[in-house]
Amino acid sequence: MSDIIINGGRRLSGEISIQGAKNSVLPVLAATLLCGGESVIHNCPGLSDVATSVKILKHLGCRCEKENNTITVDAGEVSGCDIPDKLMREMRSSVVFLGAVIGRTGRAVISSPGGCELGPRPIDLHLSALERMGVTIREEHGYLNCTAENGLRGAEIHLGFPSVGATENIILAAATAEGDTVIHNAAKEPEISDLADFLNRAGARIYGSGSDTINIYGVEHLGGTEHTIIPDRIAAATYMACAAVTGGRITLENMMPSHMVSILWSFKECGCGVVSCGKSVTVTSPERLRRIPTVRSLVYPGFPTDAGPIAVAMLSVADGTSVFVENIFENRFRYVDELKRFGAKIKTEGKTAVIEGVNRLSGAECKATDLRGGAALVIAALCAEGESRIGEIHHIERGYDDIVKTLKGVGADINYSRE
Repeated sequence: MSDIIINGGRRLSGEISIQGAKNSVLPVLAATLLCGGESVIHNCPGLSDVATSVKILKHLGCRCEKENNTITVDAGEVSGCDIPDKLMREMRSSVVFLGAVIGRTGRAVISSPGGCELGPRPIDLHLSALERMGVTIREEHGYLNCTAENGLRGAEIHLGFPSVGATENIILAAATAEGDTVIHNAAKEPEISDLADFLNRAGARIYGSGSDTINIYGVEHLGGTEHTIIPDRIAAATYMACAAVTGGRITLENMMPSHMVSILWSFKECGCGVVSCGKSVTVTSPERLRRIPTVRSLVYPGFPTDAGPIAVAMLSVADGTSVFVENIFENRFRYVDELKRFGAKIKTEGKTAVIEGVNRLSGAECKATDLRGGAALVIAALCAEGESRIGEIHHIERGYDDIVKTLKGVGADINYSRE
C-alpha cells in the first residue's frame, strides 16, 4: 500500500476545480436502482466509495459503465436483493442502498455497514421508519433480512434526530411506495436536495427537500434520467484550508458558496480573504491566521462535522487558543494524536478540543485514522517544515479524487510512495 510524501512549506497558488460531492453521488447511485431505464450521472468523483457503489449495483444485476466522470447505470434487469458482507464493510454509506433495494424488489438482505470508525452511528432510525412503511425486519446471524410482503406504503414519520442517512433511505423507499409519506425533522443538507432533484427528474414527486418537512407522493414507476452531482463542499473546505495554512491564494471553481455559509464564515474569522463570484471562491491567507474562540459542529446549516478535523488542523497554526466542540460523533478526535506528531498542541476531553496555536509544525510520520482525519494530516504536512509521510491513505481515497494530483497542480511538493 502506498503512502503520501509531502515536503511542507510551499505556498499554494492557482485554481482547483472541485469534485462532485461524495455525500451526494452515493445516494444518487443507489437511487438508480429505482429507475426502469438508463440513468446517466455526471460529475462523479473518482473515489473508492464510488467504485464500491458500482460493485454493489453490478452485484444486484445492473449494467454500469464509467467514462471519465460519468457513470451510466441501466437498472432494467435488477436480479438480486442481497449485498455481500464484503461490500457492506467497504463503505459505511452502503446502508443507503437499503431503501432503494426494498423499493425496487420488496426485499433486502444486508449486513452491518463499514467505513470510518467515528463511534456509534446506529441505523435504528432507518429501520424504525421502514417498519412504519410496512417492512418486516429480522436479524439473523449478523444480517438484516428485510421484507415488504404487502409492498411499501406511505407513512408519517417523525425523526428523533435529523439524520442524513435515515432521511435518504426514507425518500428512496417512499418514492415508489403506495400512498404519501411525510418526514418531519428531516435532514436539510444540500445532498438531500440533490437526491430529490435526481428522483424528481426520473418522475418522482418529492417536495420540501432542504426544509425540515419533506413530502413524498409515491408513484408507480420511475424512468431513466440524466443528472449532474453537486460540488463537494467538504473537499472545497479542505483545499481552502490547504491554502490558508501555507500563506497561499487559490481560486476554487465549480462551487456552490450558498452551501458553505458556515464554512466560509470560519475562514473569514481566521482572517482569510474570501471572495465569492458565481460558482467560484478565492481564498487568500493572511500573514498569520487568527484563532476562533469557539466552533461547534451542528446539523446543516450549522458547521459540518466533516469539516471539524479540517478546522482543527488549520487552527493548530493560528495565533491564539481556539476551541472546537464536536456535537455529532463521539469518537471524532482519533486523528488528534496523529496531528500532535507534527508538534500541534491540542487537548481533548469528551466532545471538546482545545487548540493552542503554534508558530510552526515539523514534518512527521503519521497514519490516517479516518477520511477527514486523513485530510487534516495532509493540511498539517503542507505547512510543516521538512518531510512528512502519511500512511493508511485508503481512508483519504474514500473521499478525495486524487488529492495528490490536485495539490501538486497548485504548487505542493507531494507524491505517492509506492514502497
